[in-house]
Amino acid sequence: MAQPQPAPPRPSELEFGGPLGTALLLLLLPASLLHLLLTCQSGPCSLLRPPPELPPVSALWSPRAALLLLLWLGLQAGLYLLPLGKVSEGMMLRDKSCLKYPINGFQCLGLTALLVGLGLAGGLPLGNLSELLLPLASAATAIAFILSLLLYLKSFTVPPSALAPGGNSGNVIYDFFLGRELNPRFGFFDLKYFCELRPGMIGWALINLALLLREAEHQGGCPSLAMGLVNGFQLLYVVDALWNEEAILTTMDIIHDGFGFMLAFGDLAWVPFIYSLQAQFLLNHPQSLELPVAGAICLLFAIGYYIFRGANTQKNTFRRNPSDPSVAGLETIPTATGRRLLVSGWWGMVRHPNYLGDLIMALAWSLPCGVKHLLPYFYVFYFTVLLVHREDRDERQCLQKYGLAWREYCSRVPYRIIPYVY
Repeated sequence: MAQPQPAPPRPSELEFGGPLGTALLLLLLPASLLHLLLTCQSGPCSLLRPPPELPPVSALWSPRAALLLLLWLGLQAGLYLLPLGKVSEGMMLRDKSCLKYPINGFQCLGLTALLVGLGLAGGLPLGNLSELLLPLASAATAIAFILSLLLYLKSFTVPPSALAPGGNSGNVIYDFFLGRELNPRFGFFDLKYFCELRPGMIGWALINLALLLREAEHQGGCPSLAMGLVNGFQLLYVVDALWNEEAILTTMDIIHDGFGFMLAFGDLAWVPFIYSLQAQFLLNHPQSLELPVAGAICLLFAIGYYIFRGANTQKNTFRRNPSDPSVAGLETIPTATGRRLLVSGWWGMVRHPNYLGDLIMALAWSLPCGVKHLLPYFYVFYFTVLLVHREDRDERQCLQKYGLAWREYCSRVPYRIIPYVY
């Protein structure tokens, strides 16, 4: 009879400033979300000053918006459960088992696009969505809090081995924020995996489309070149994420982080409403863009995408099958765990080449907004901080896991994200 697996050891070091830091983030993140949306709609659009006017409570909460959001989540959950695509195994868990995941995000995106297209053909006023961003963001924040509370309570009903390495500190606020349970599920339905790419990422593309349609109405039927570039770049990013959905099974979010407020709020509220800031800005502050400048921006985005996709594909292929012909000839470093560390190819250039590509793309889809306002570049600033922090978390985990092998890798690949800079 198999022995029950013990709980992962409690974290020796708490992240995000510990209980106090996570308590502040529980307040700061929703406040920042509403501040950015209000600022983007204001005339001055100053990132460093509060909006000239605060809206009434009725503008922040709408039963109609809450119902629309629940219908959206229900639609995406229903599509998730359709028997489309293949089923893939995740990484091995502490109890030596491997969970199964439906790899059908791209098909769900296609079905969503079909439904939206049929709706538009039937007169669906999708552009009106641009007027509901504030109450939709408020509803998404409320749902994230409620879901996180339910997940926290659920975590006390699972075996200790199902807890996340970093979310079982014993402090209520900290564990509520980080998430106690690693893979909360109801049958085959994996809540963390579902939220990671489906409702928020596809919702981001839908919001962008609504903003493009509303701008086209304002301009006599044709959106601006700047709005077209932002929509095109970000849609490609969403399509790429869902086309390569299987790769997410090897990421830190899935294999290490619990599912608490940090990921729930990030997936359901932050991604669709903050990542669409460029399109929101352009609707309220139109920008003209010359073709040569647009061409240069497209080239920059292409470079970023090439690095991002090449690095991620190489990493995922190597993790799943080191004997694959595309990675078999790469130089590696053996570790005490039996795994090997790539030290050539993309991962011999910097330790996190995928982050470098991500940052280049973020800059490229902010540039169509011009250079007179900081707000469209908030995503670049925020994403830089996020990736530097994420890289630091990853470095510490790899040092703990691989020891001397990781030190050798760092000596051979000294730069973390940007070659010869950082």
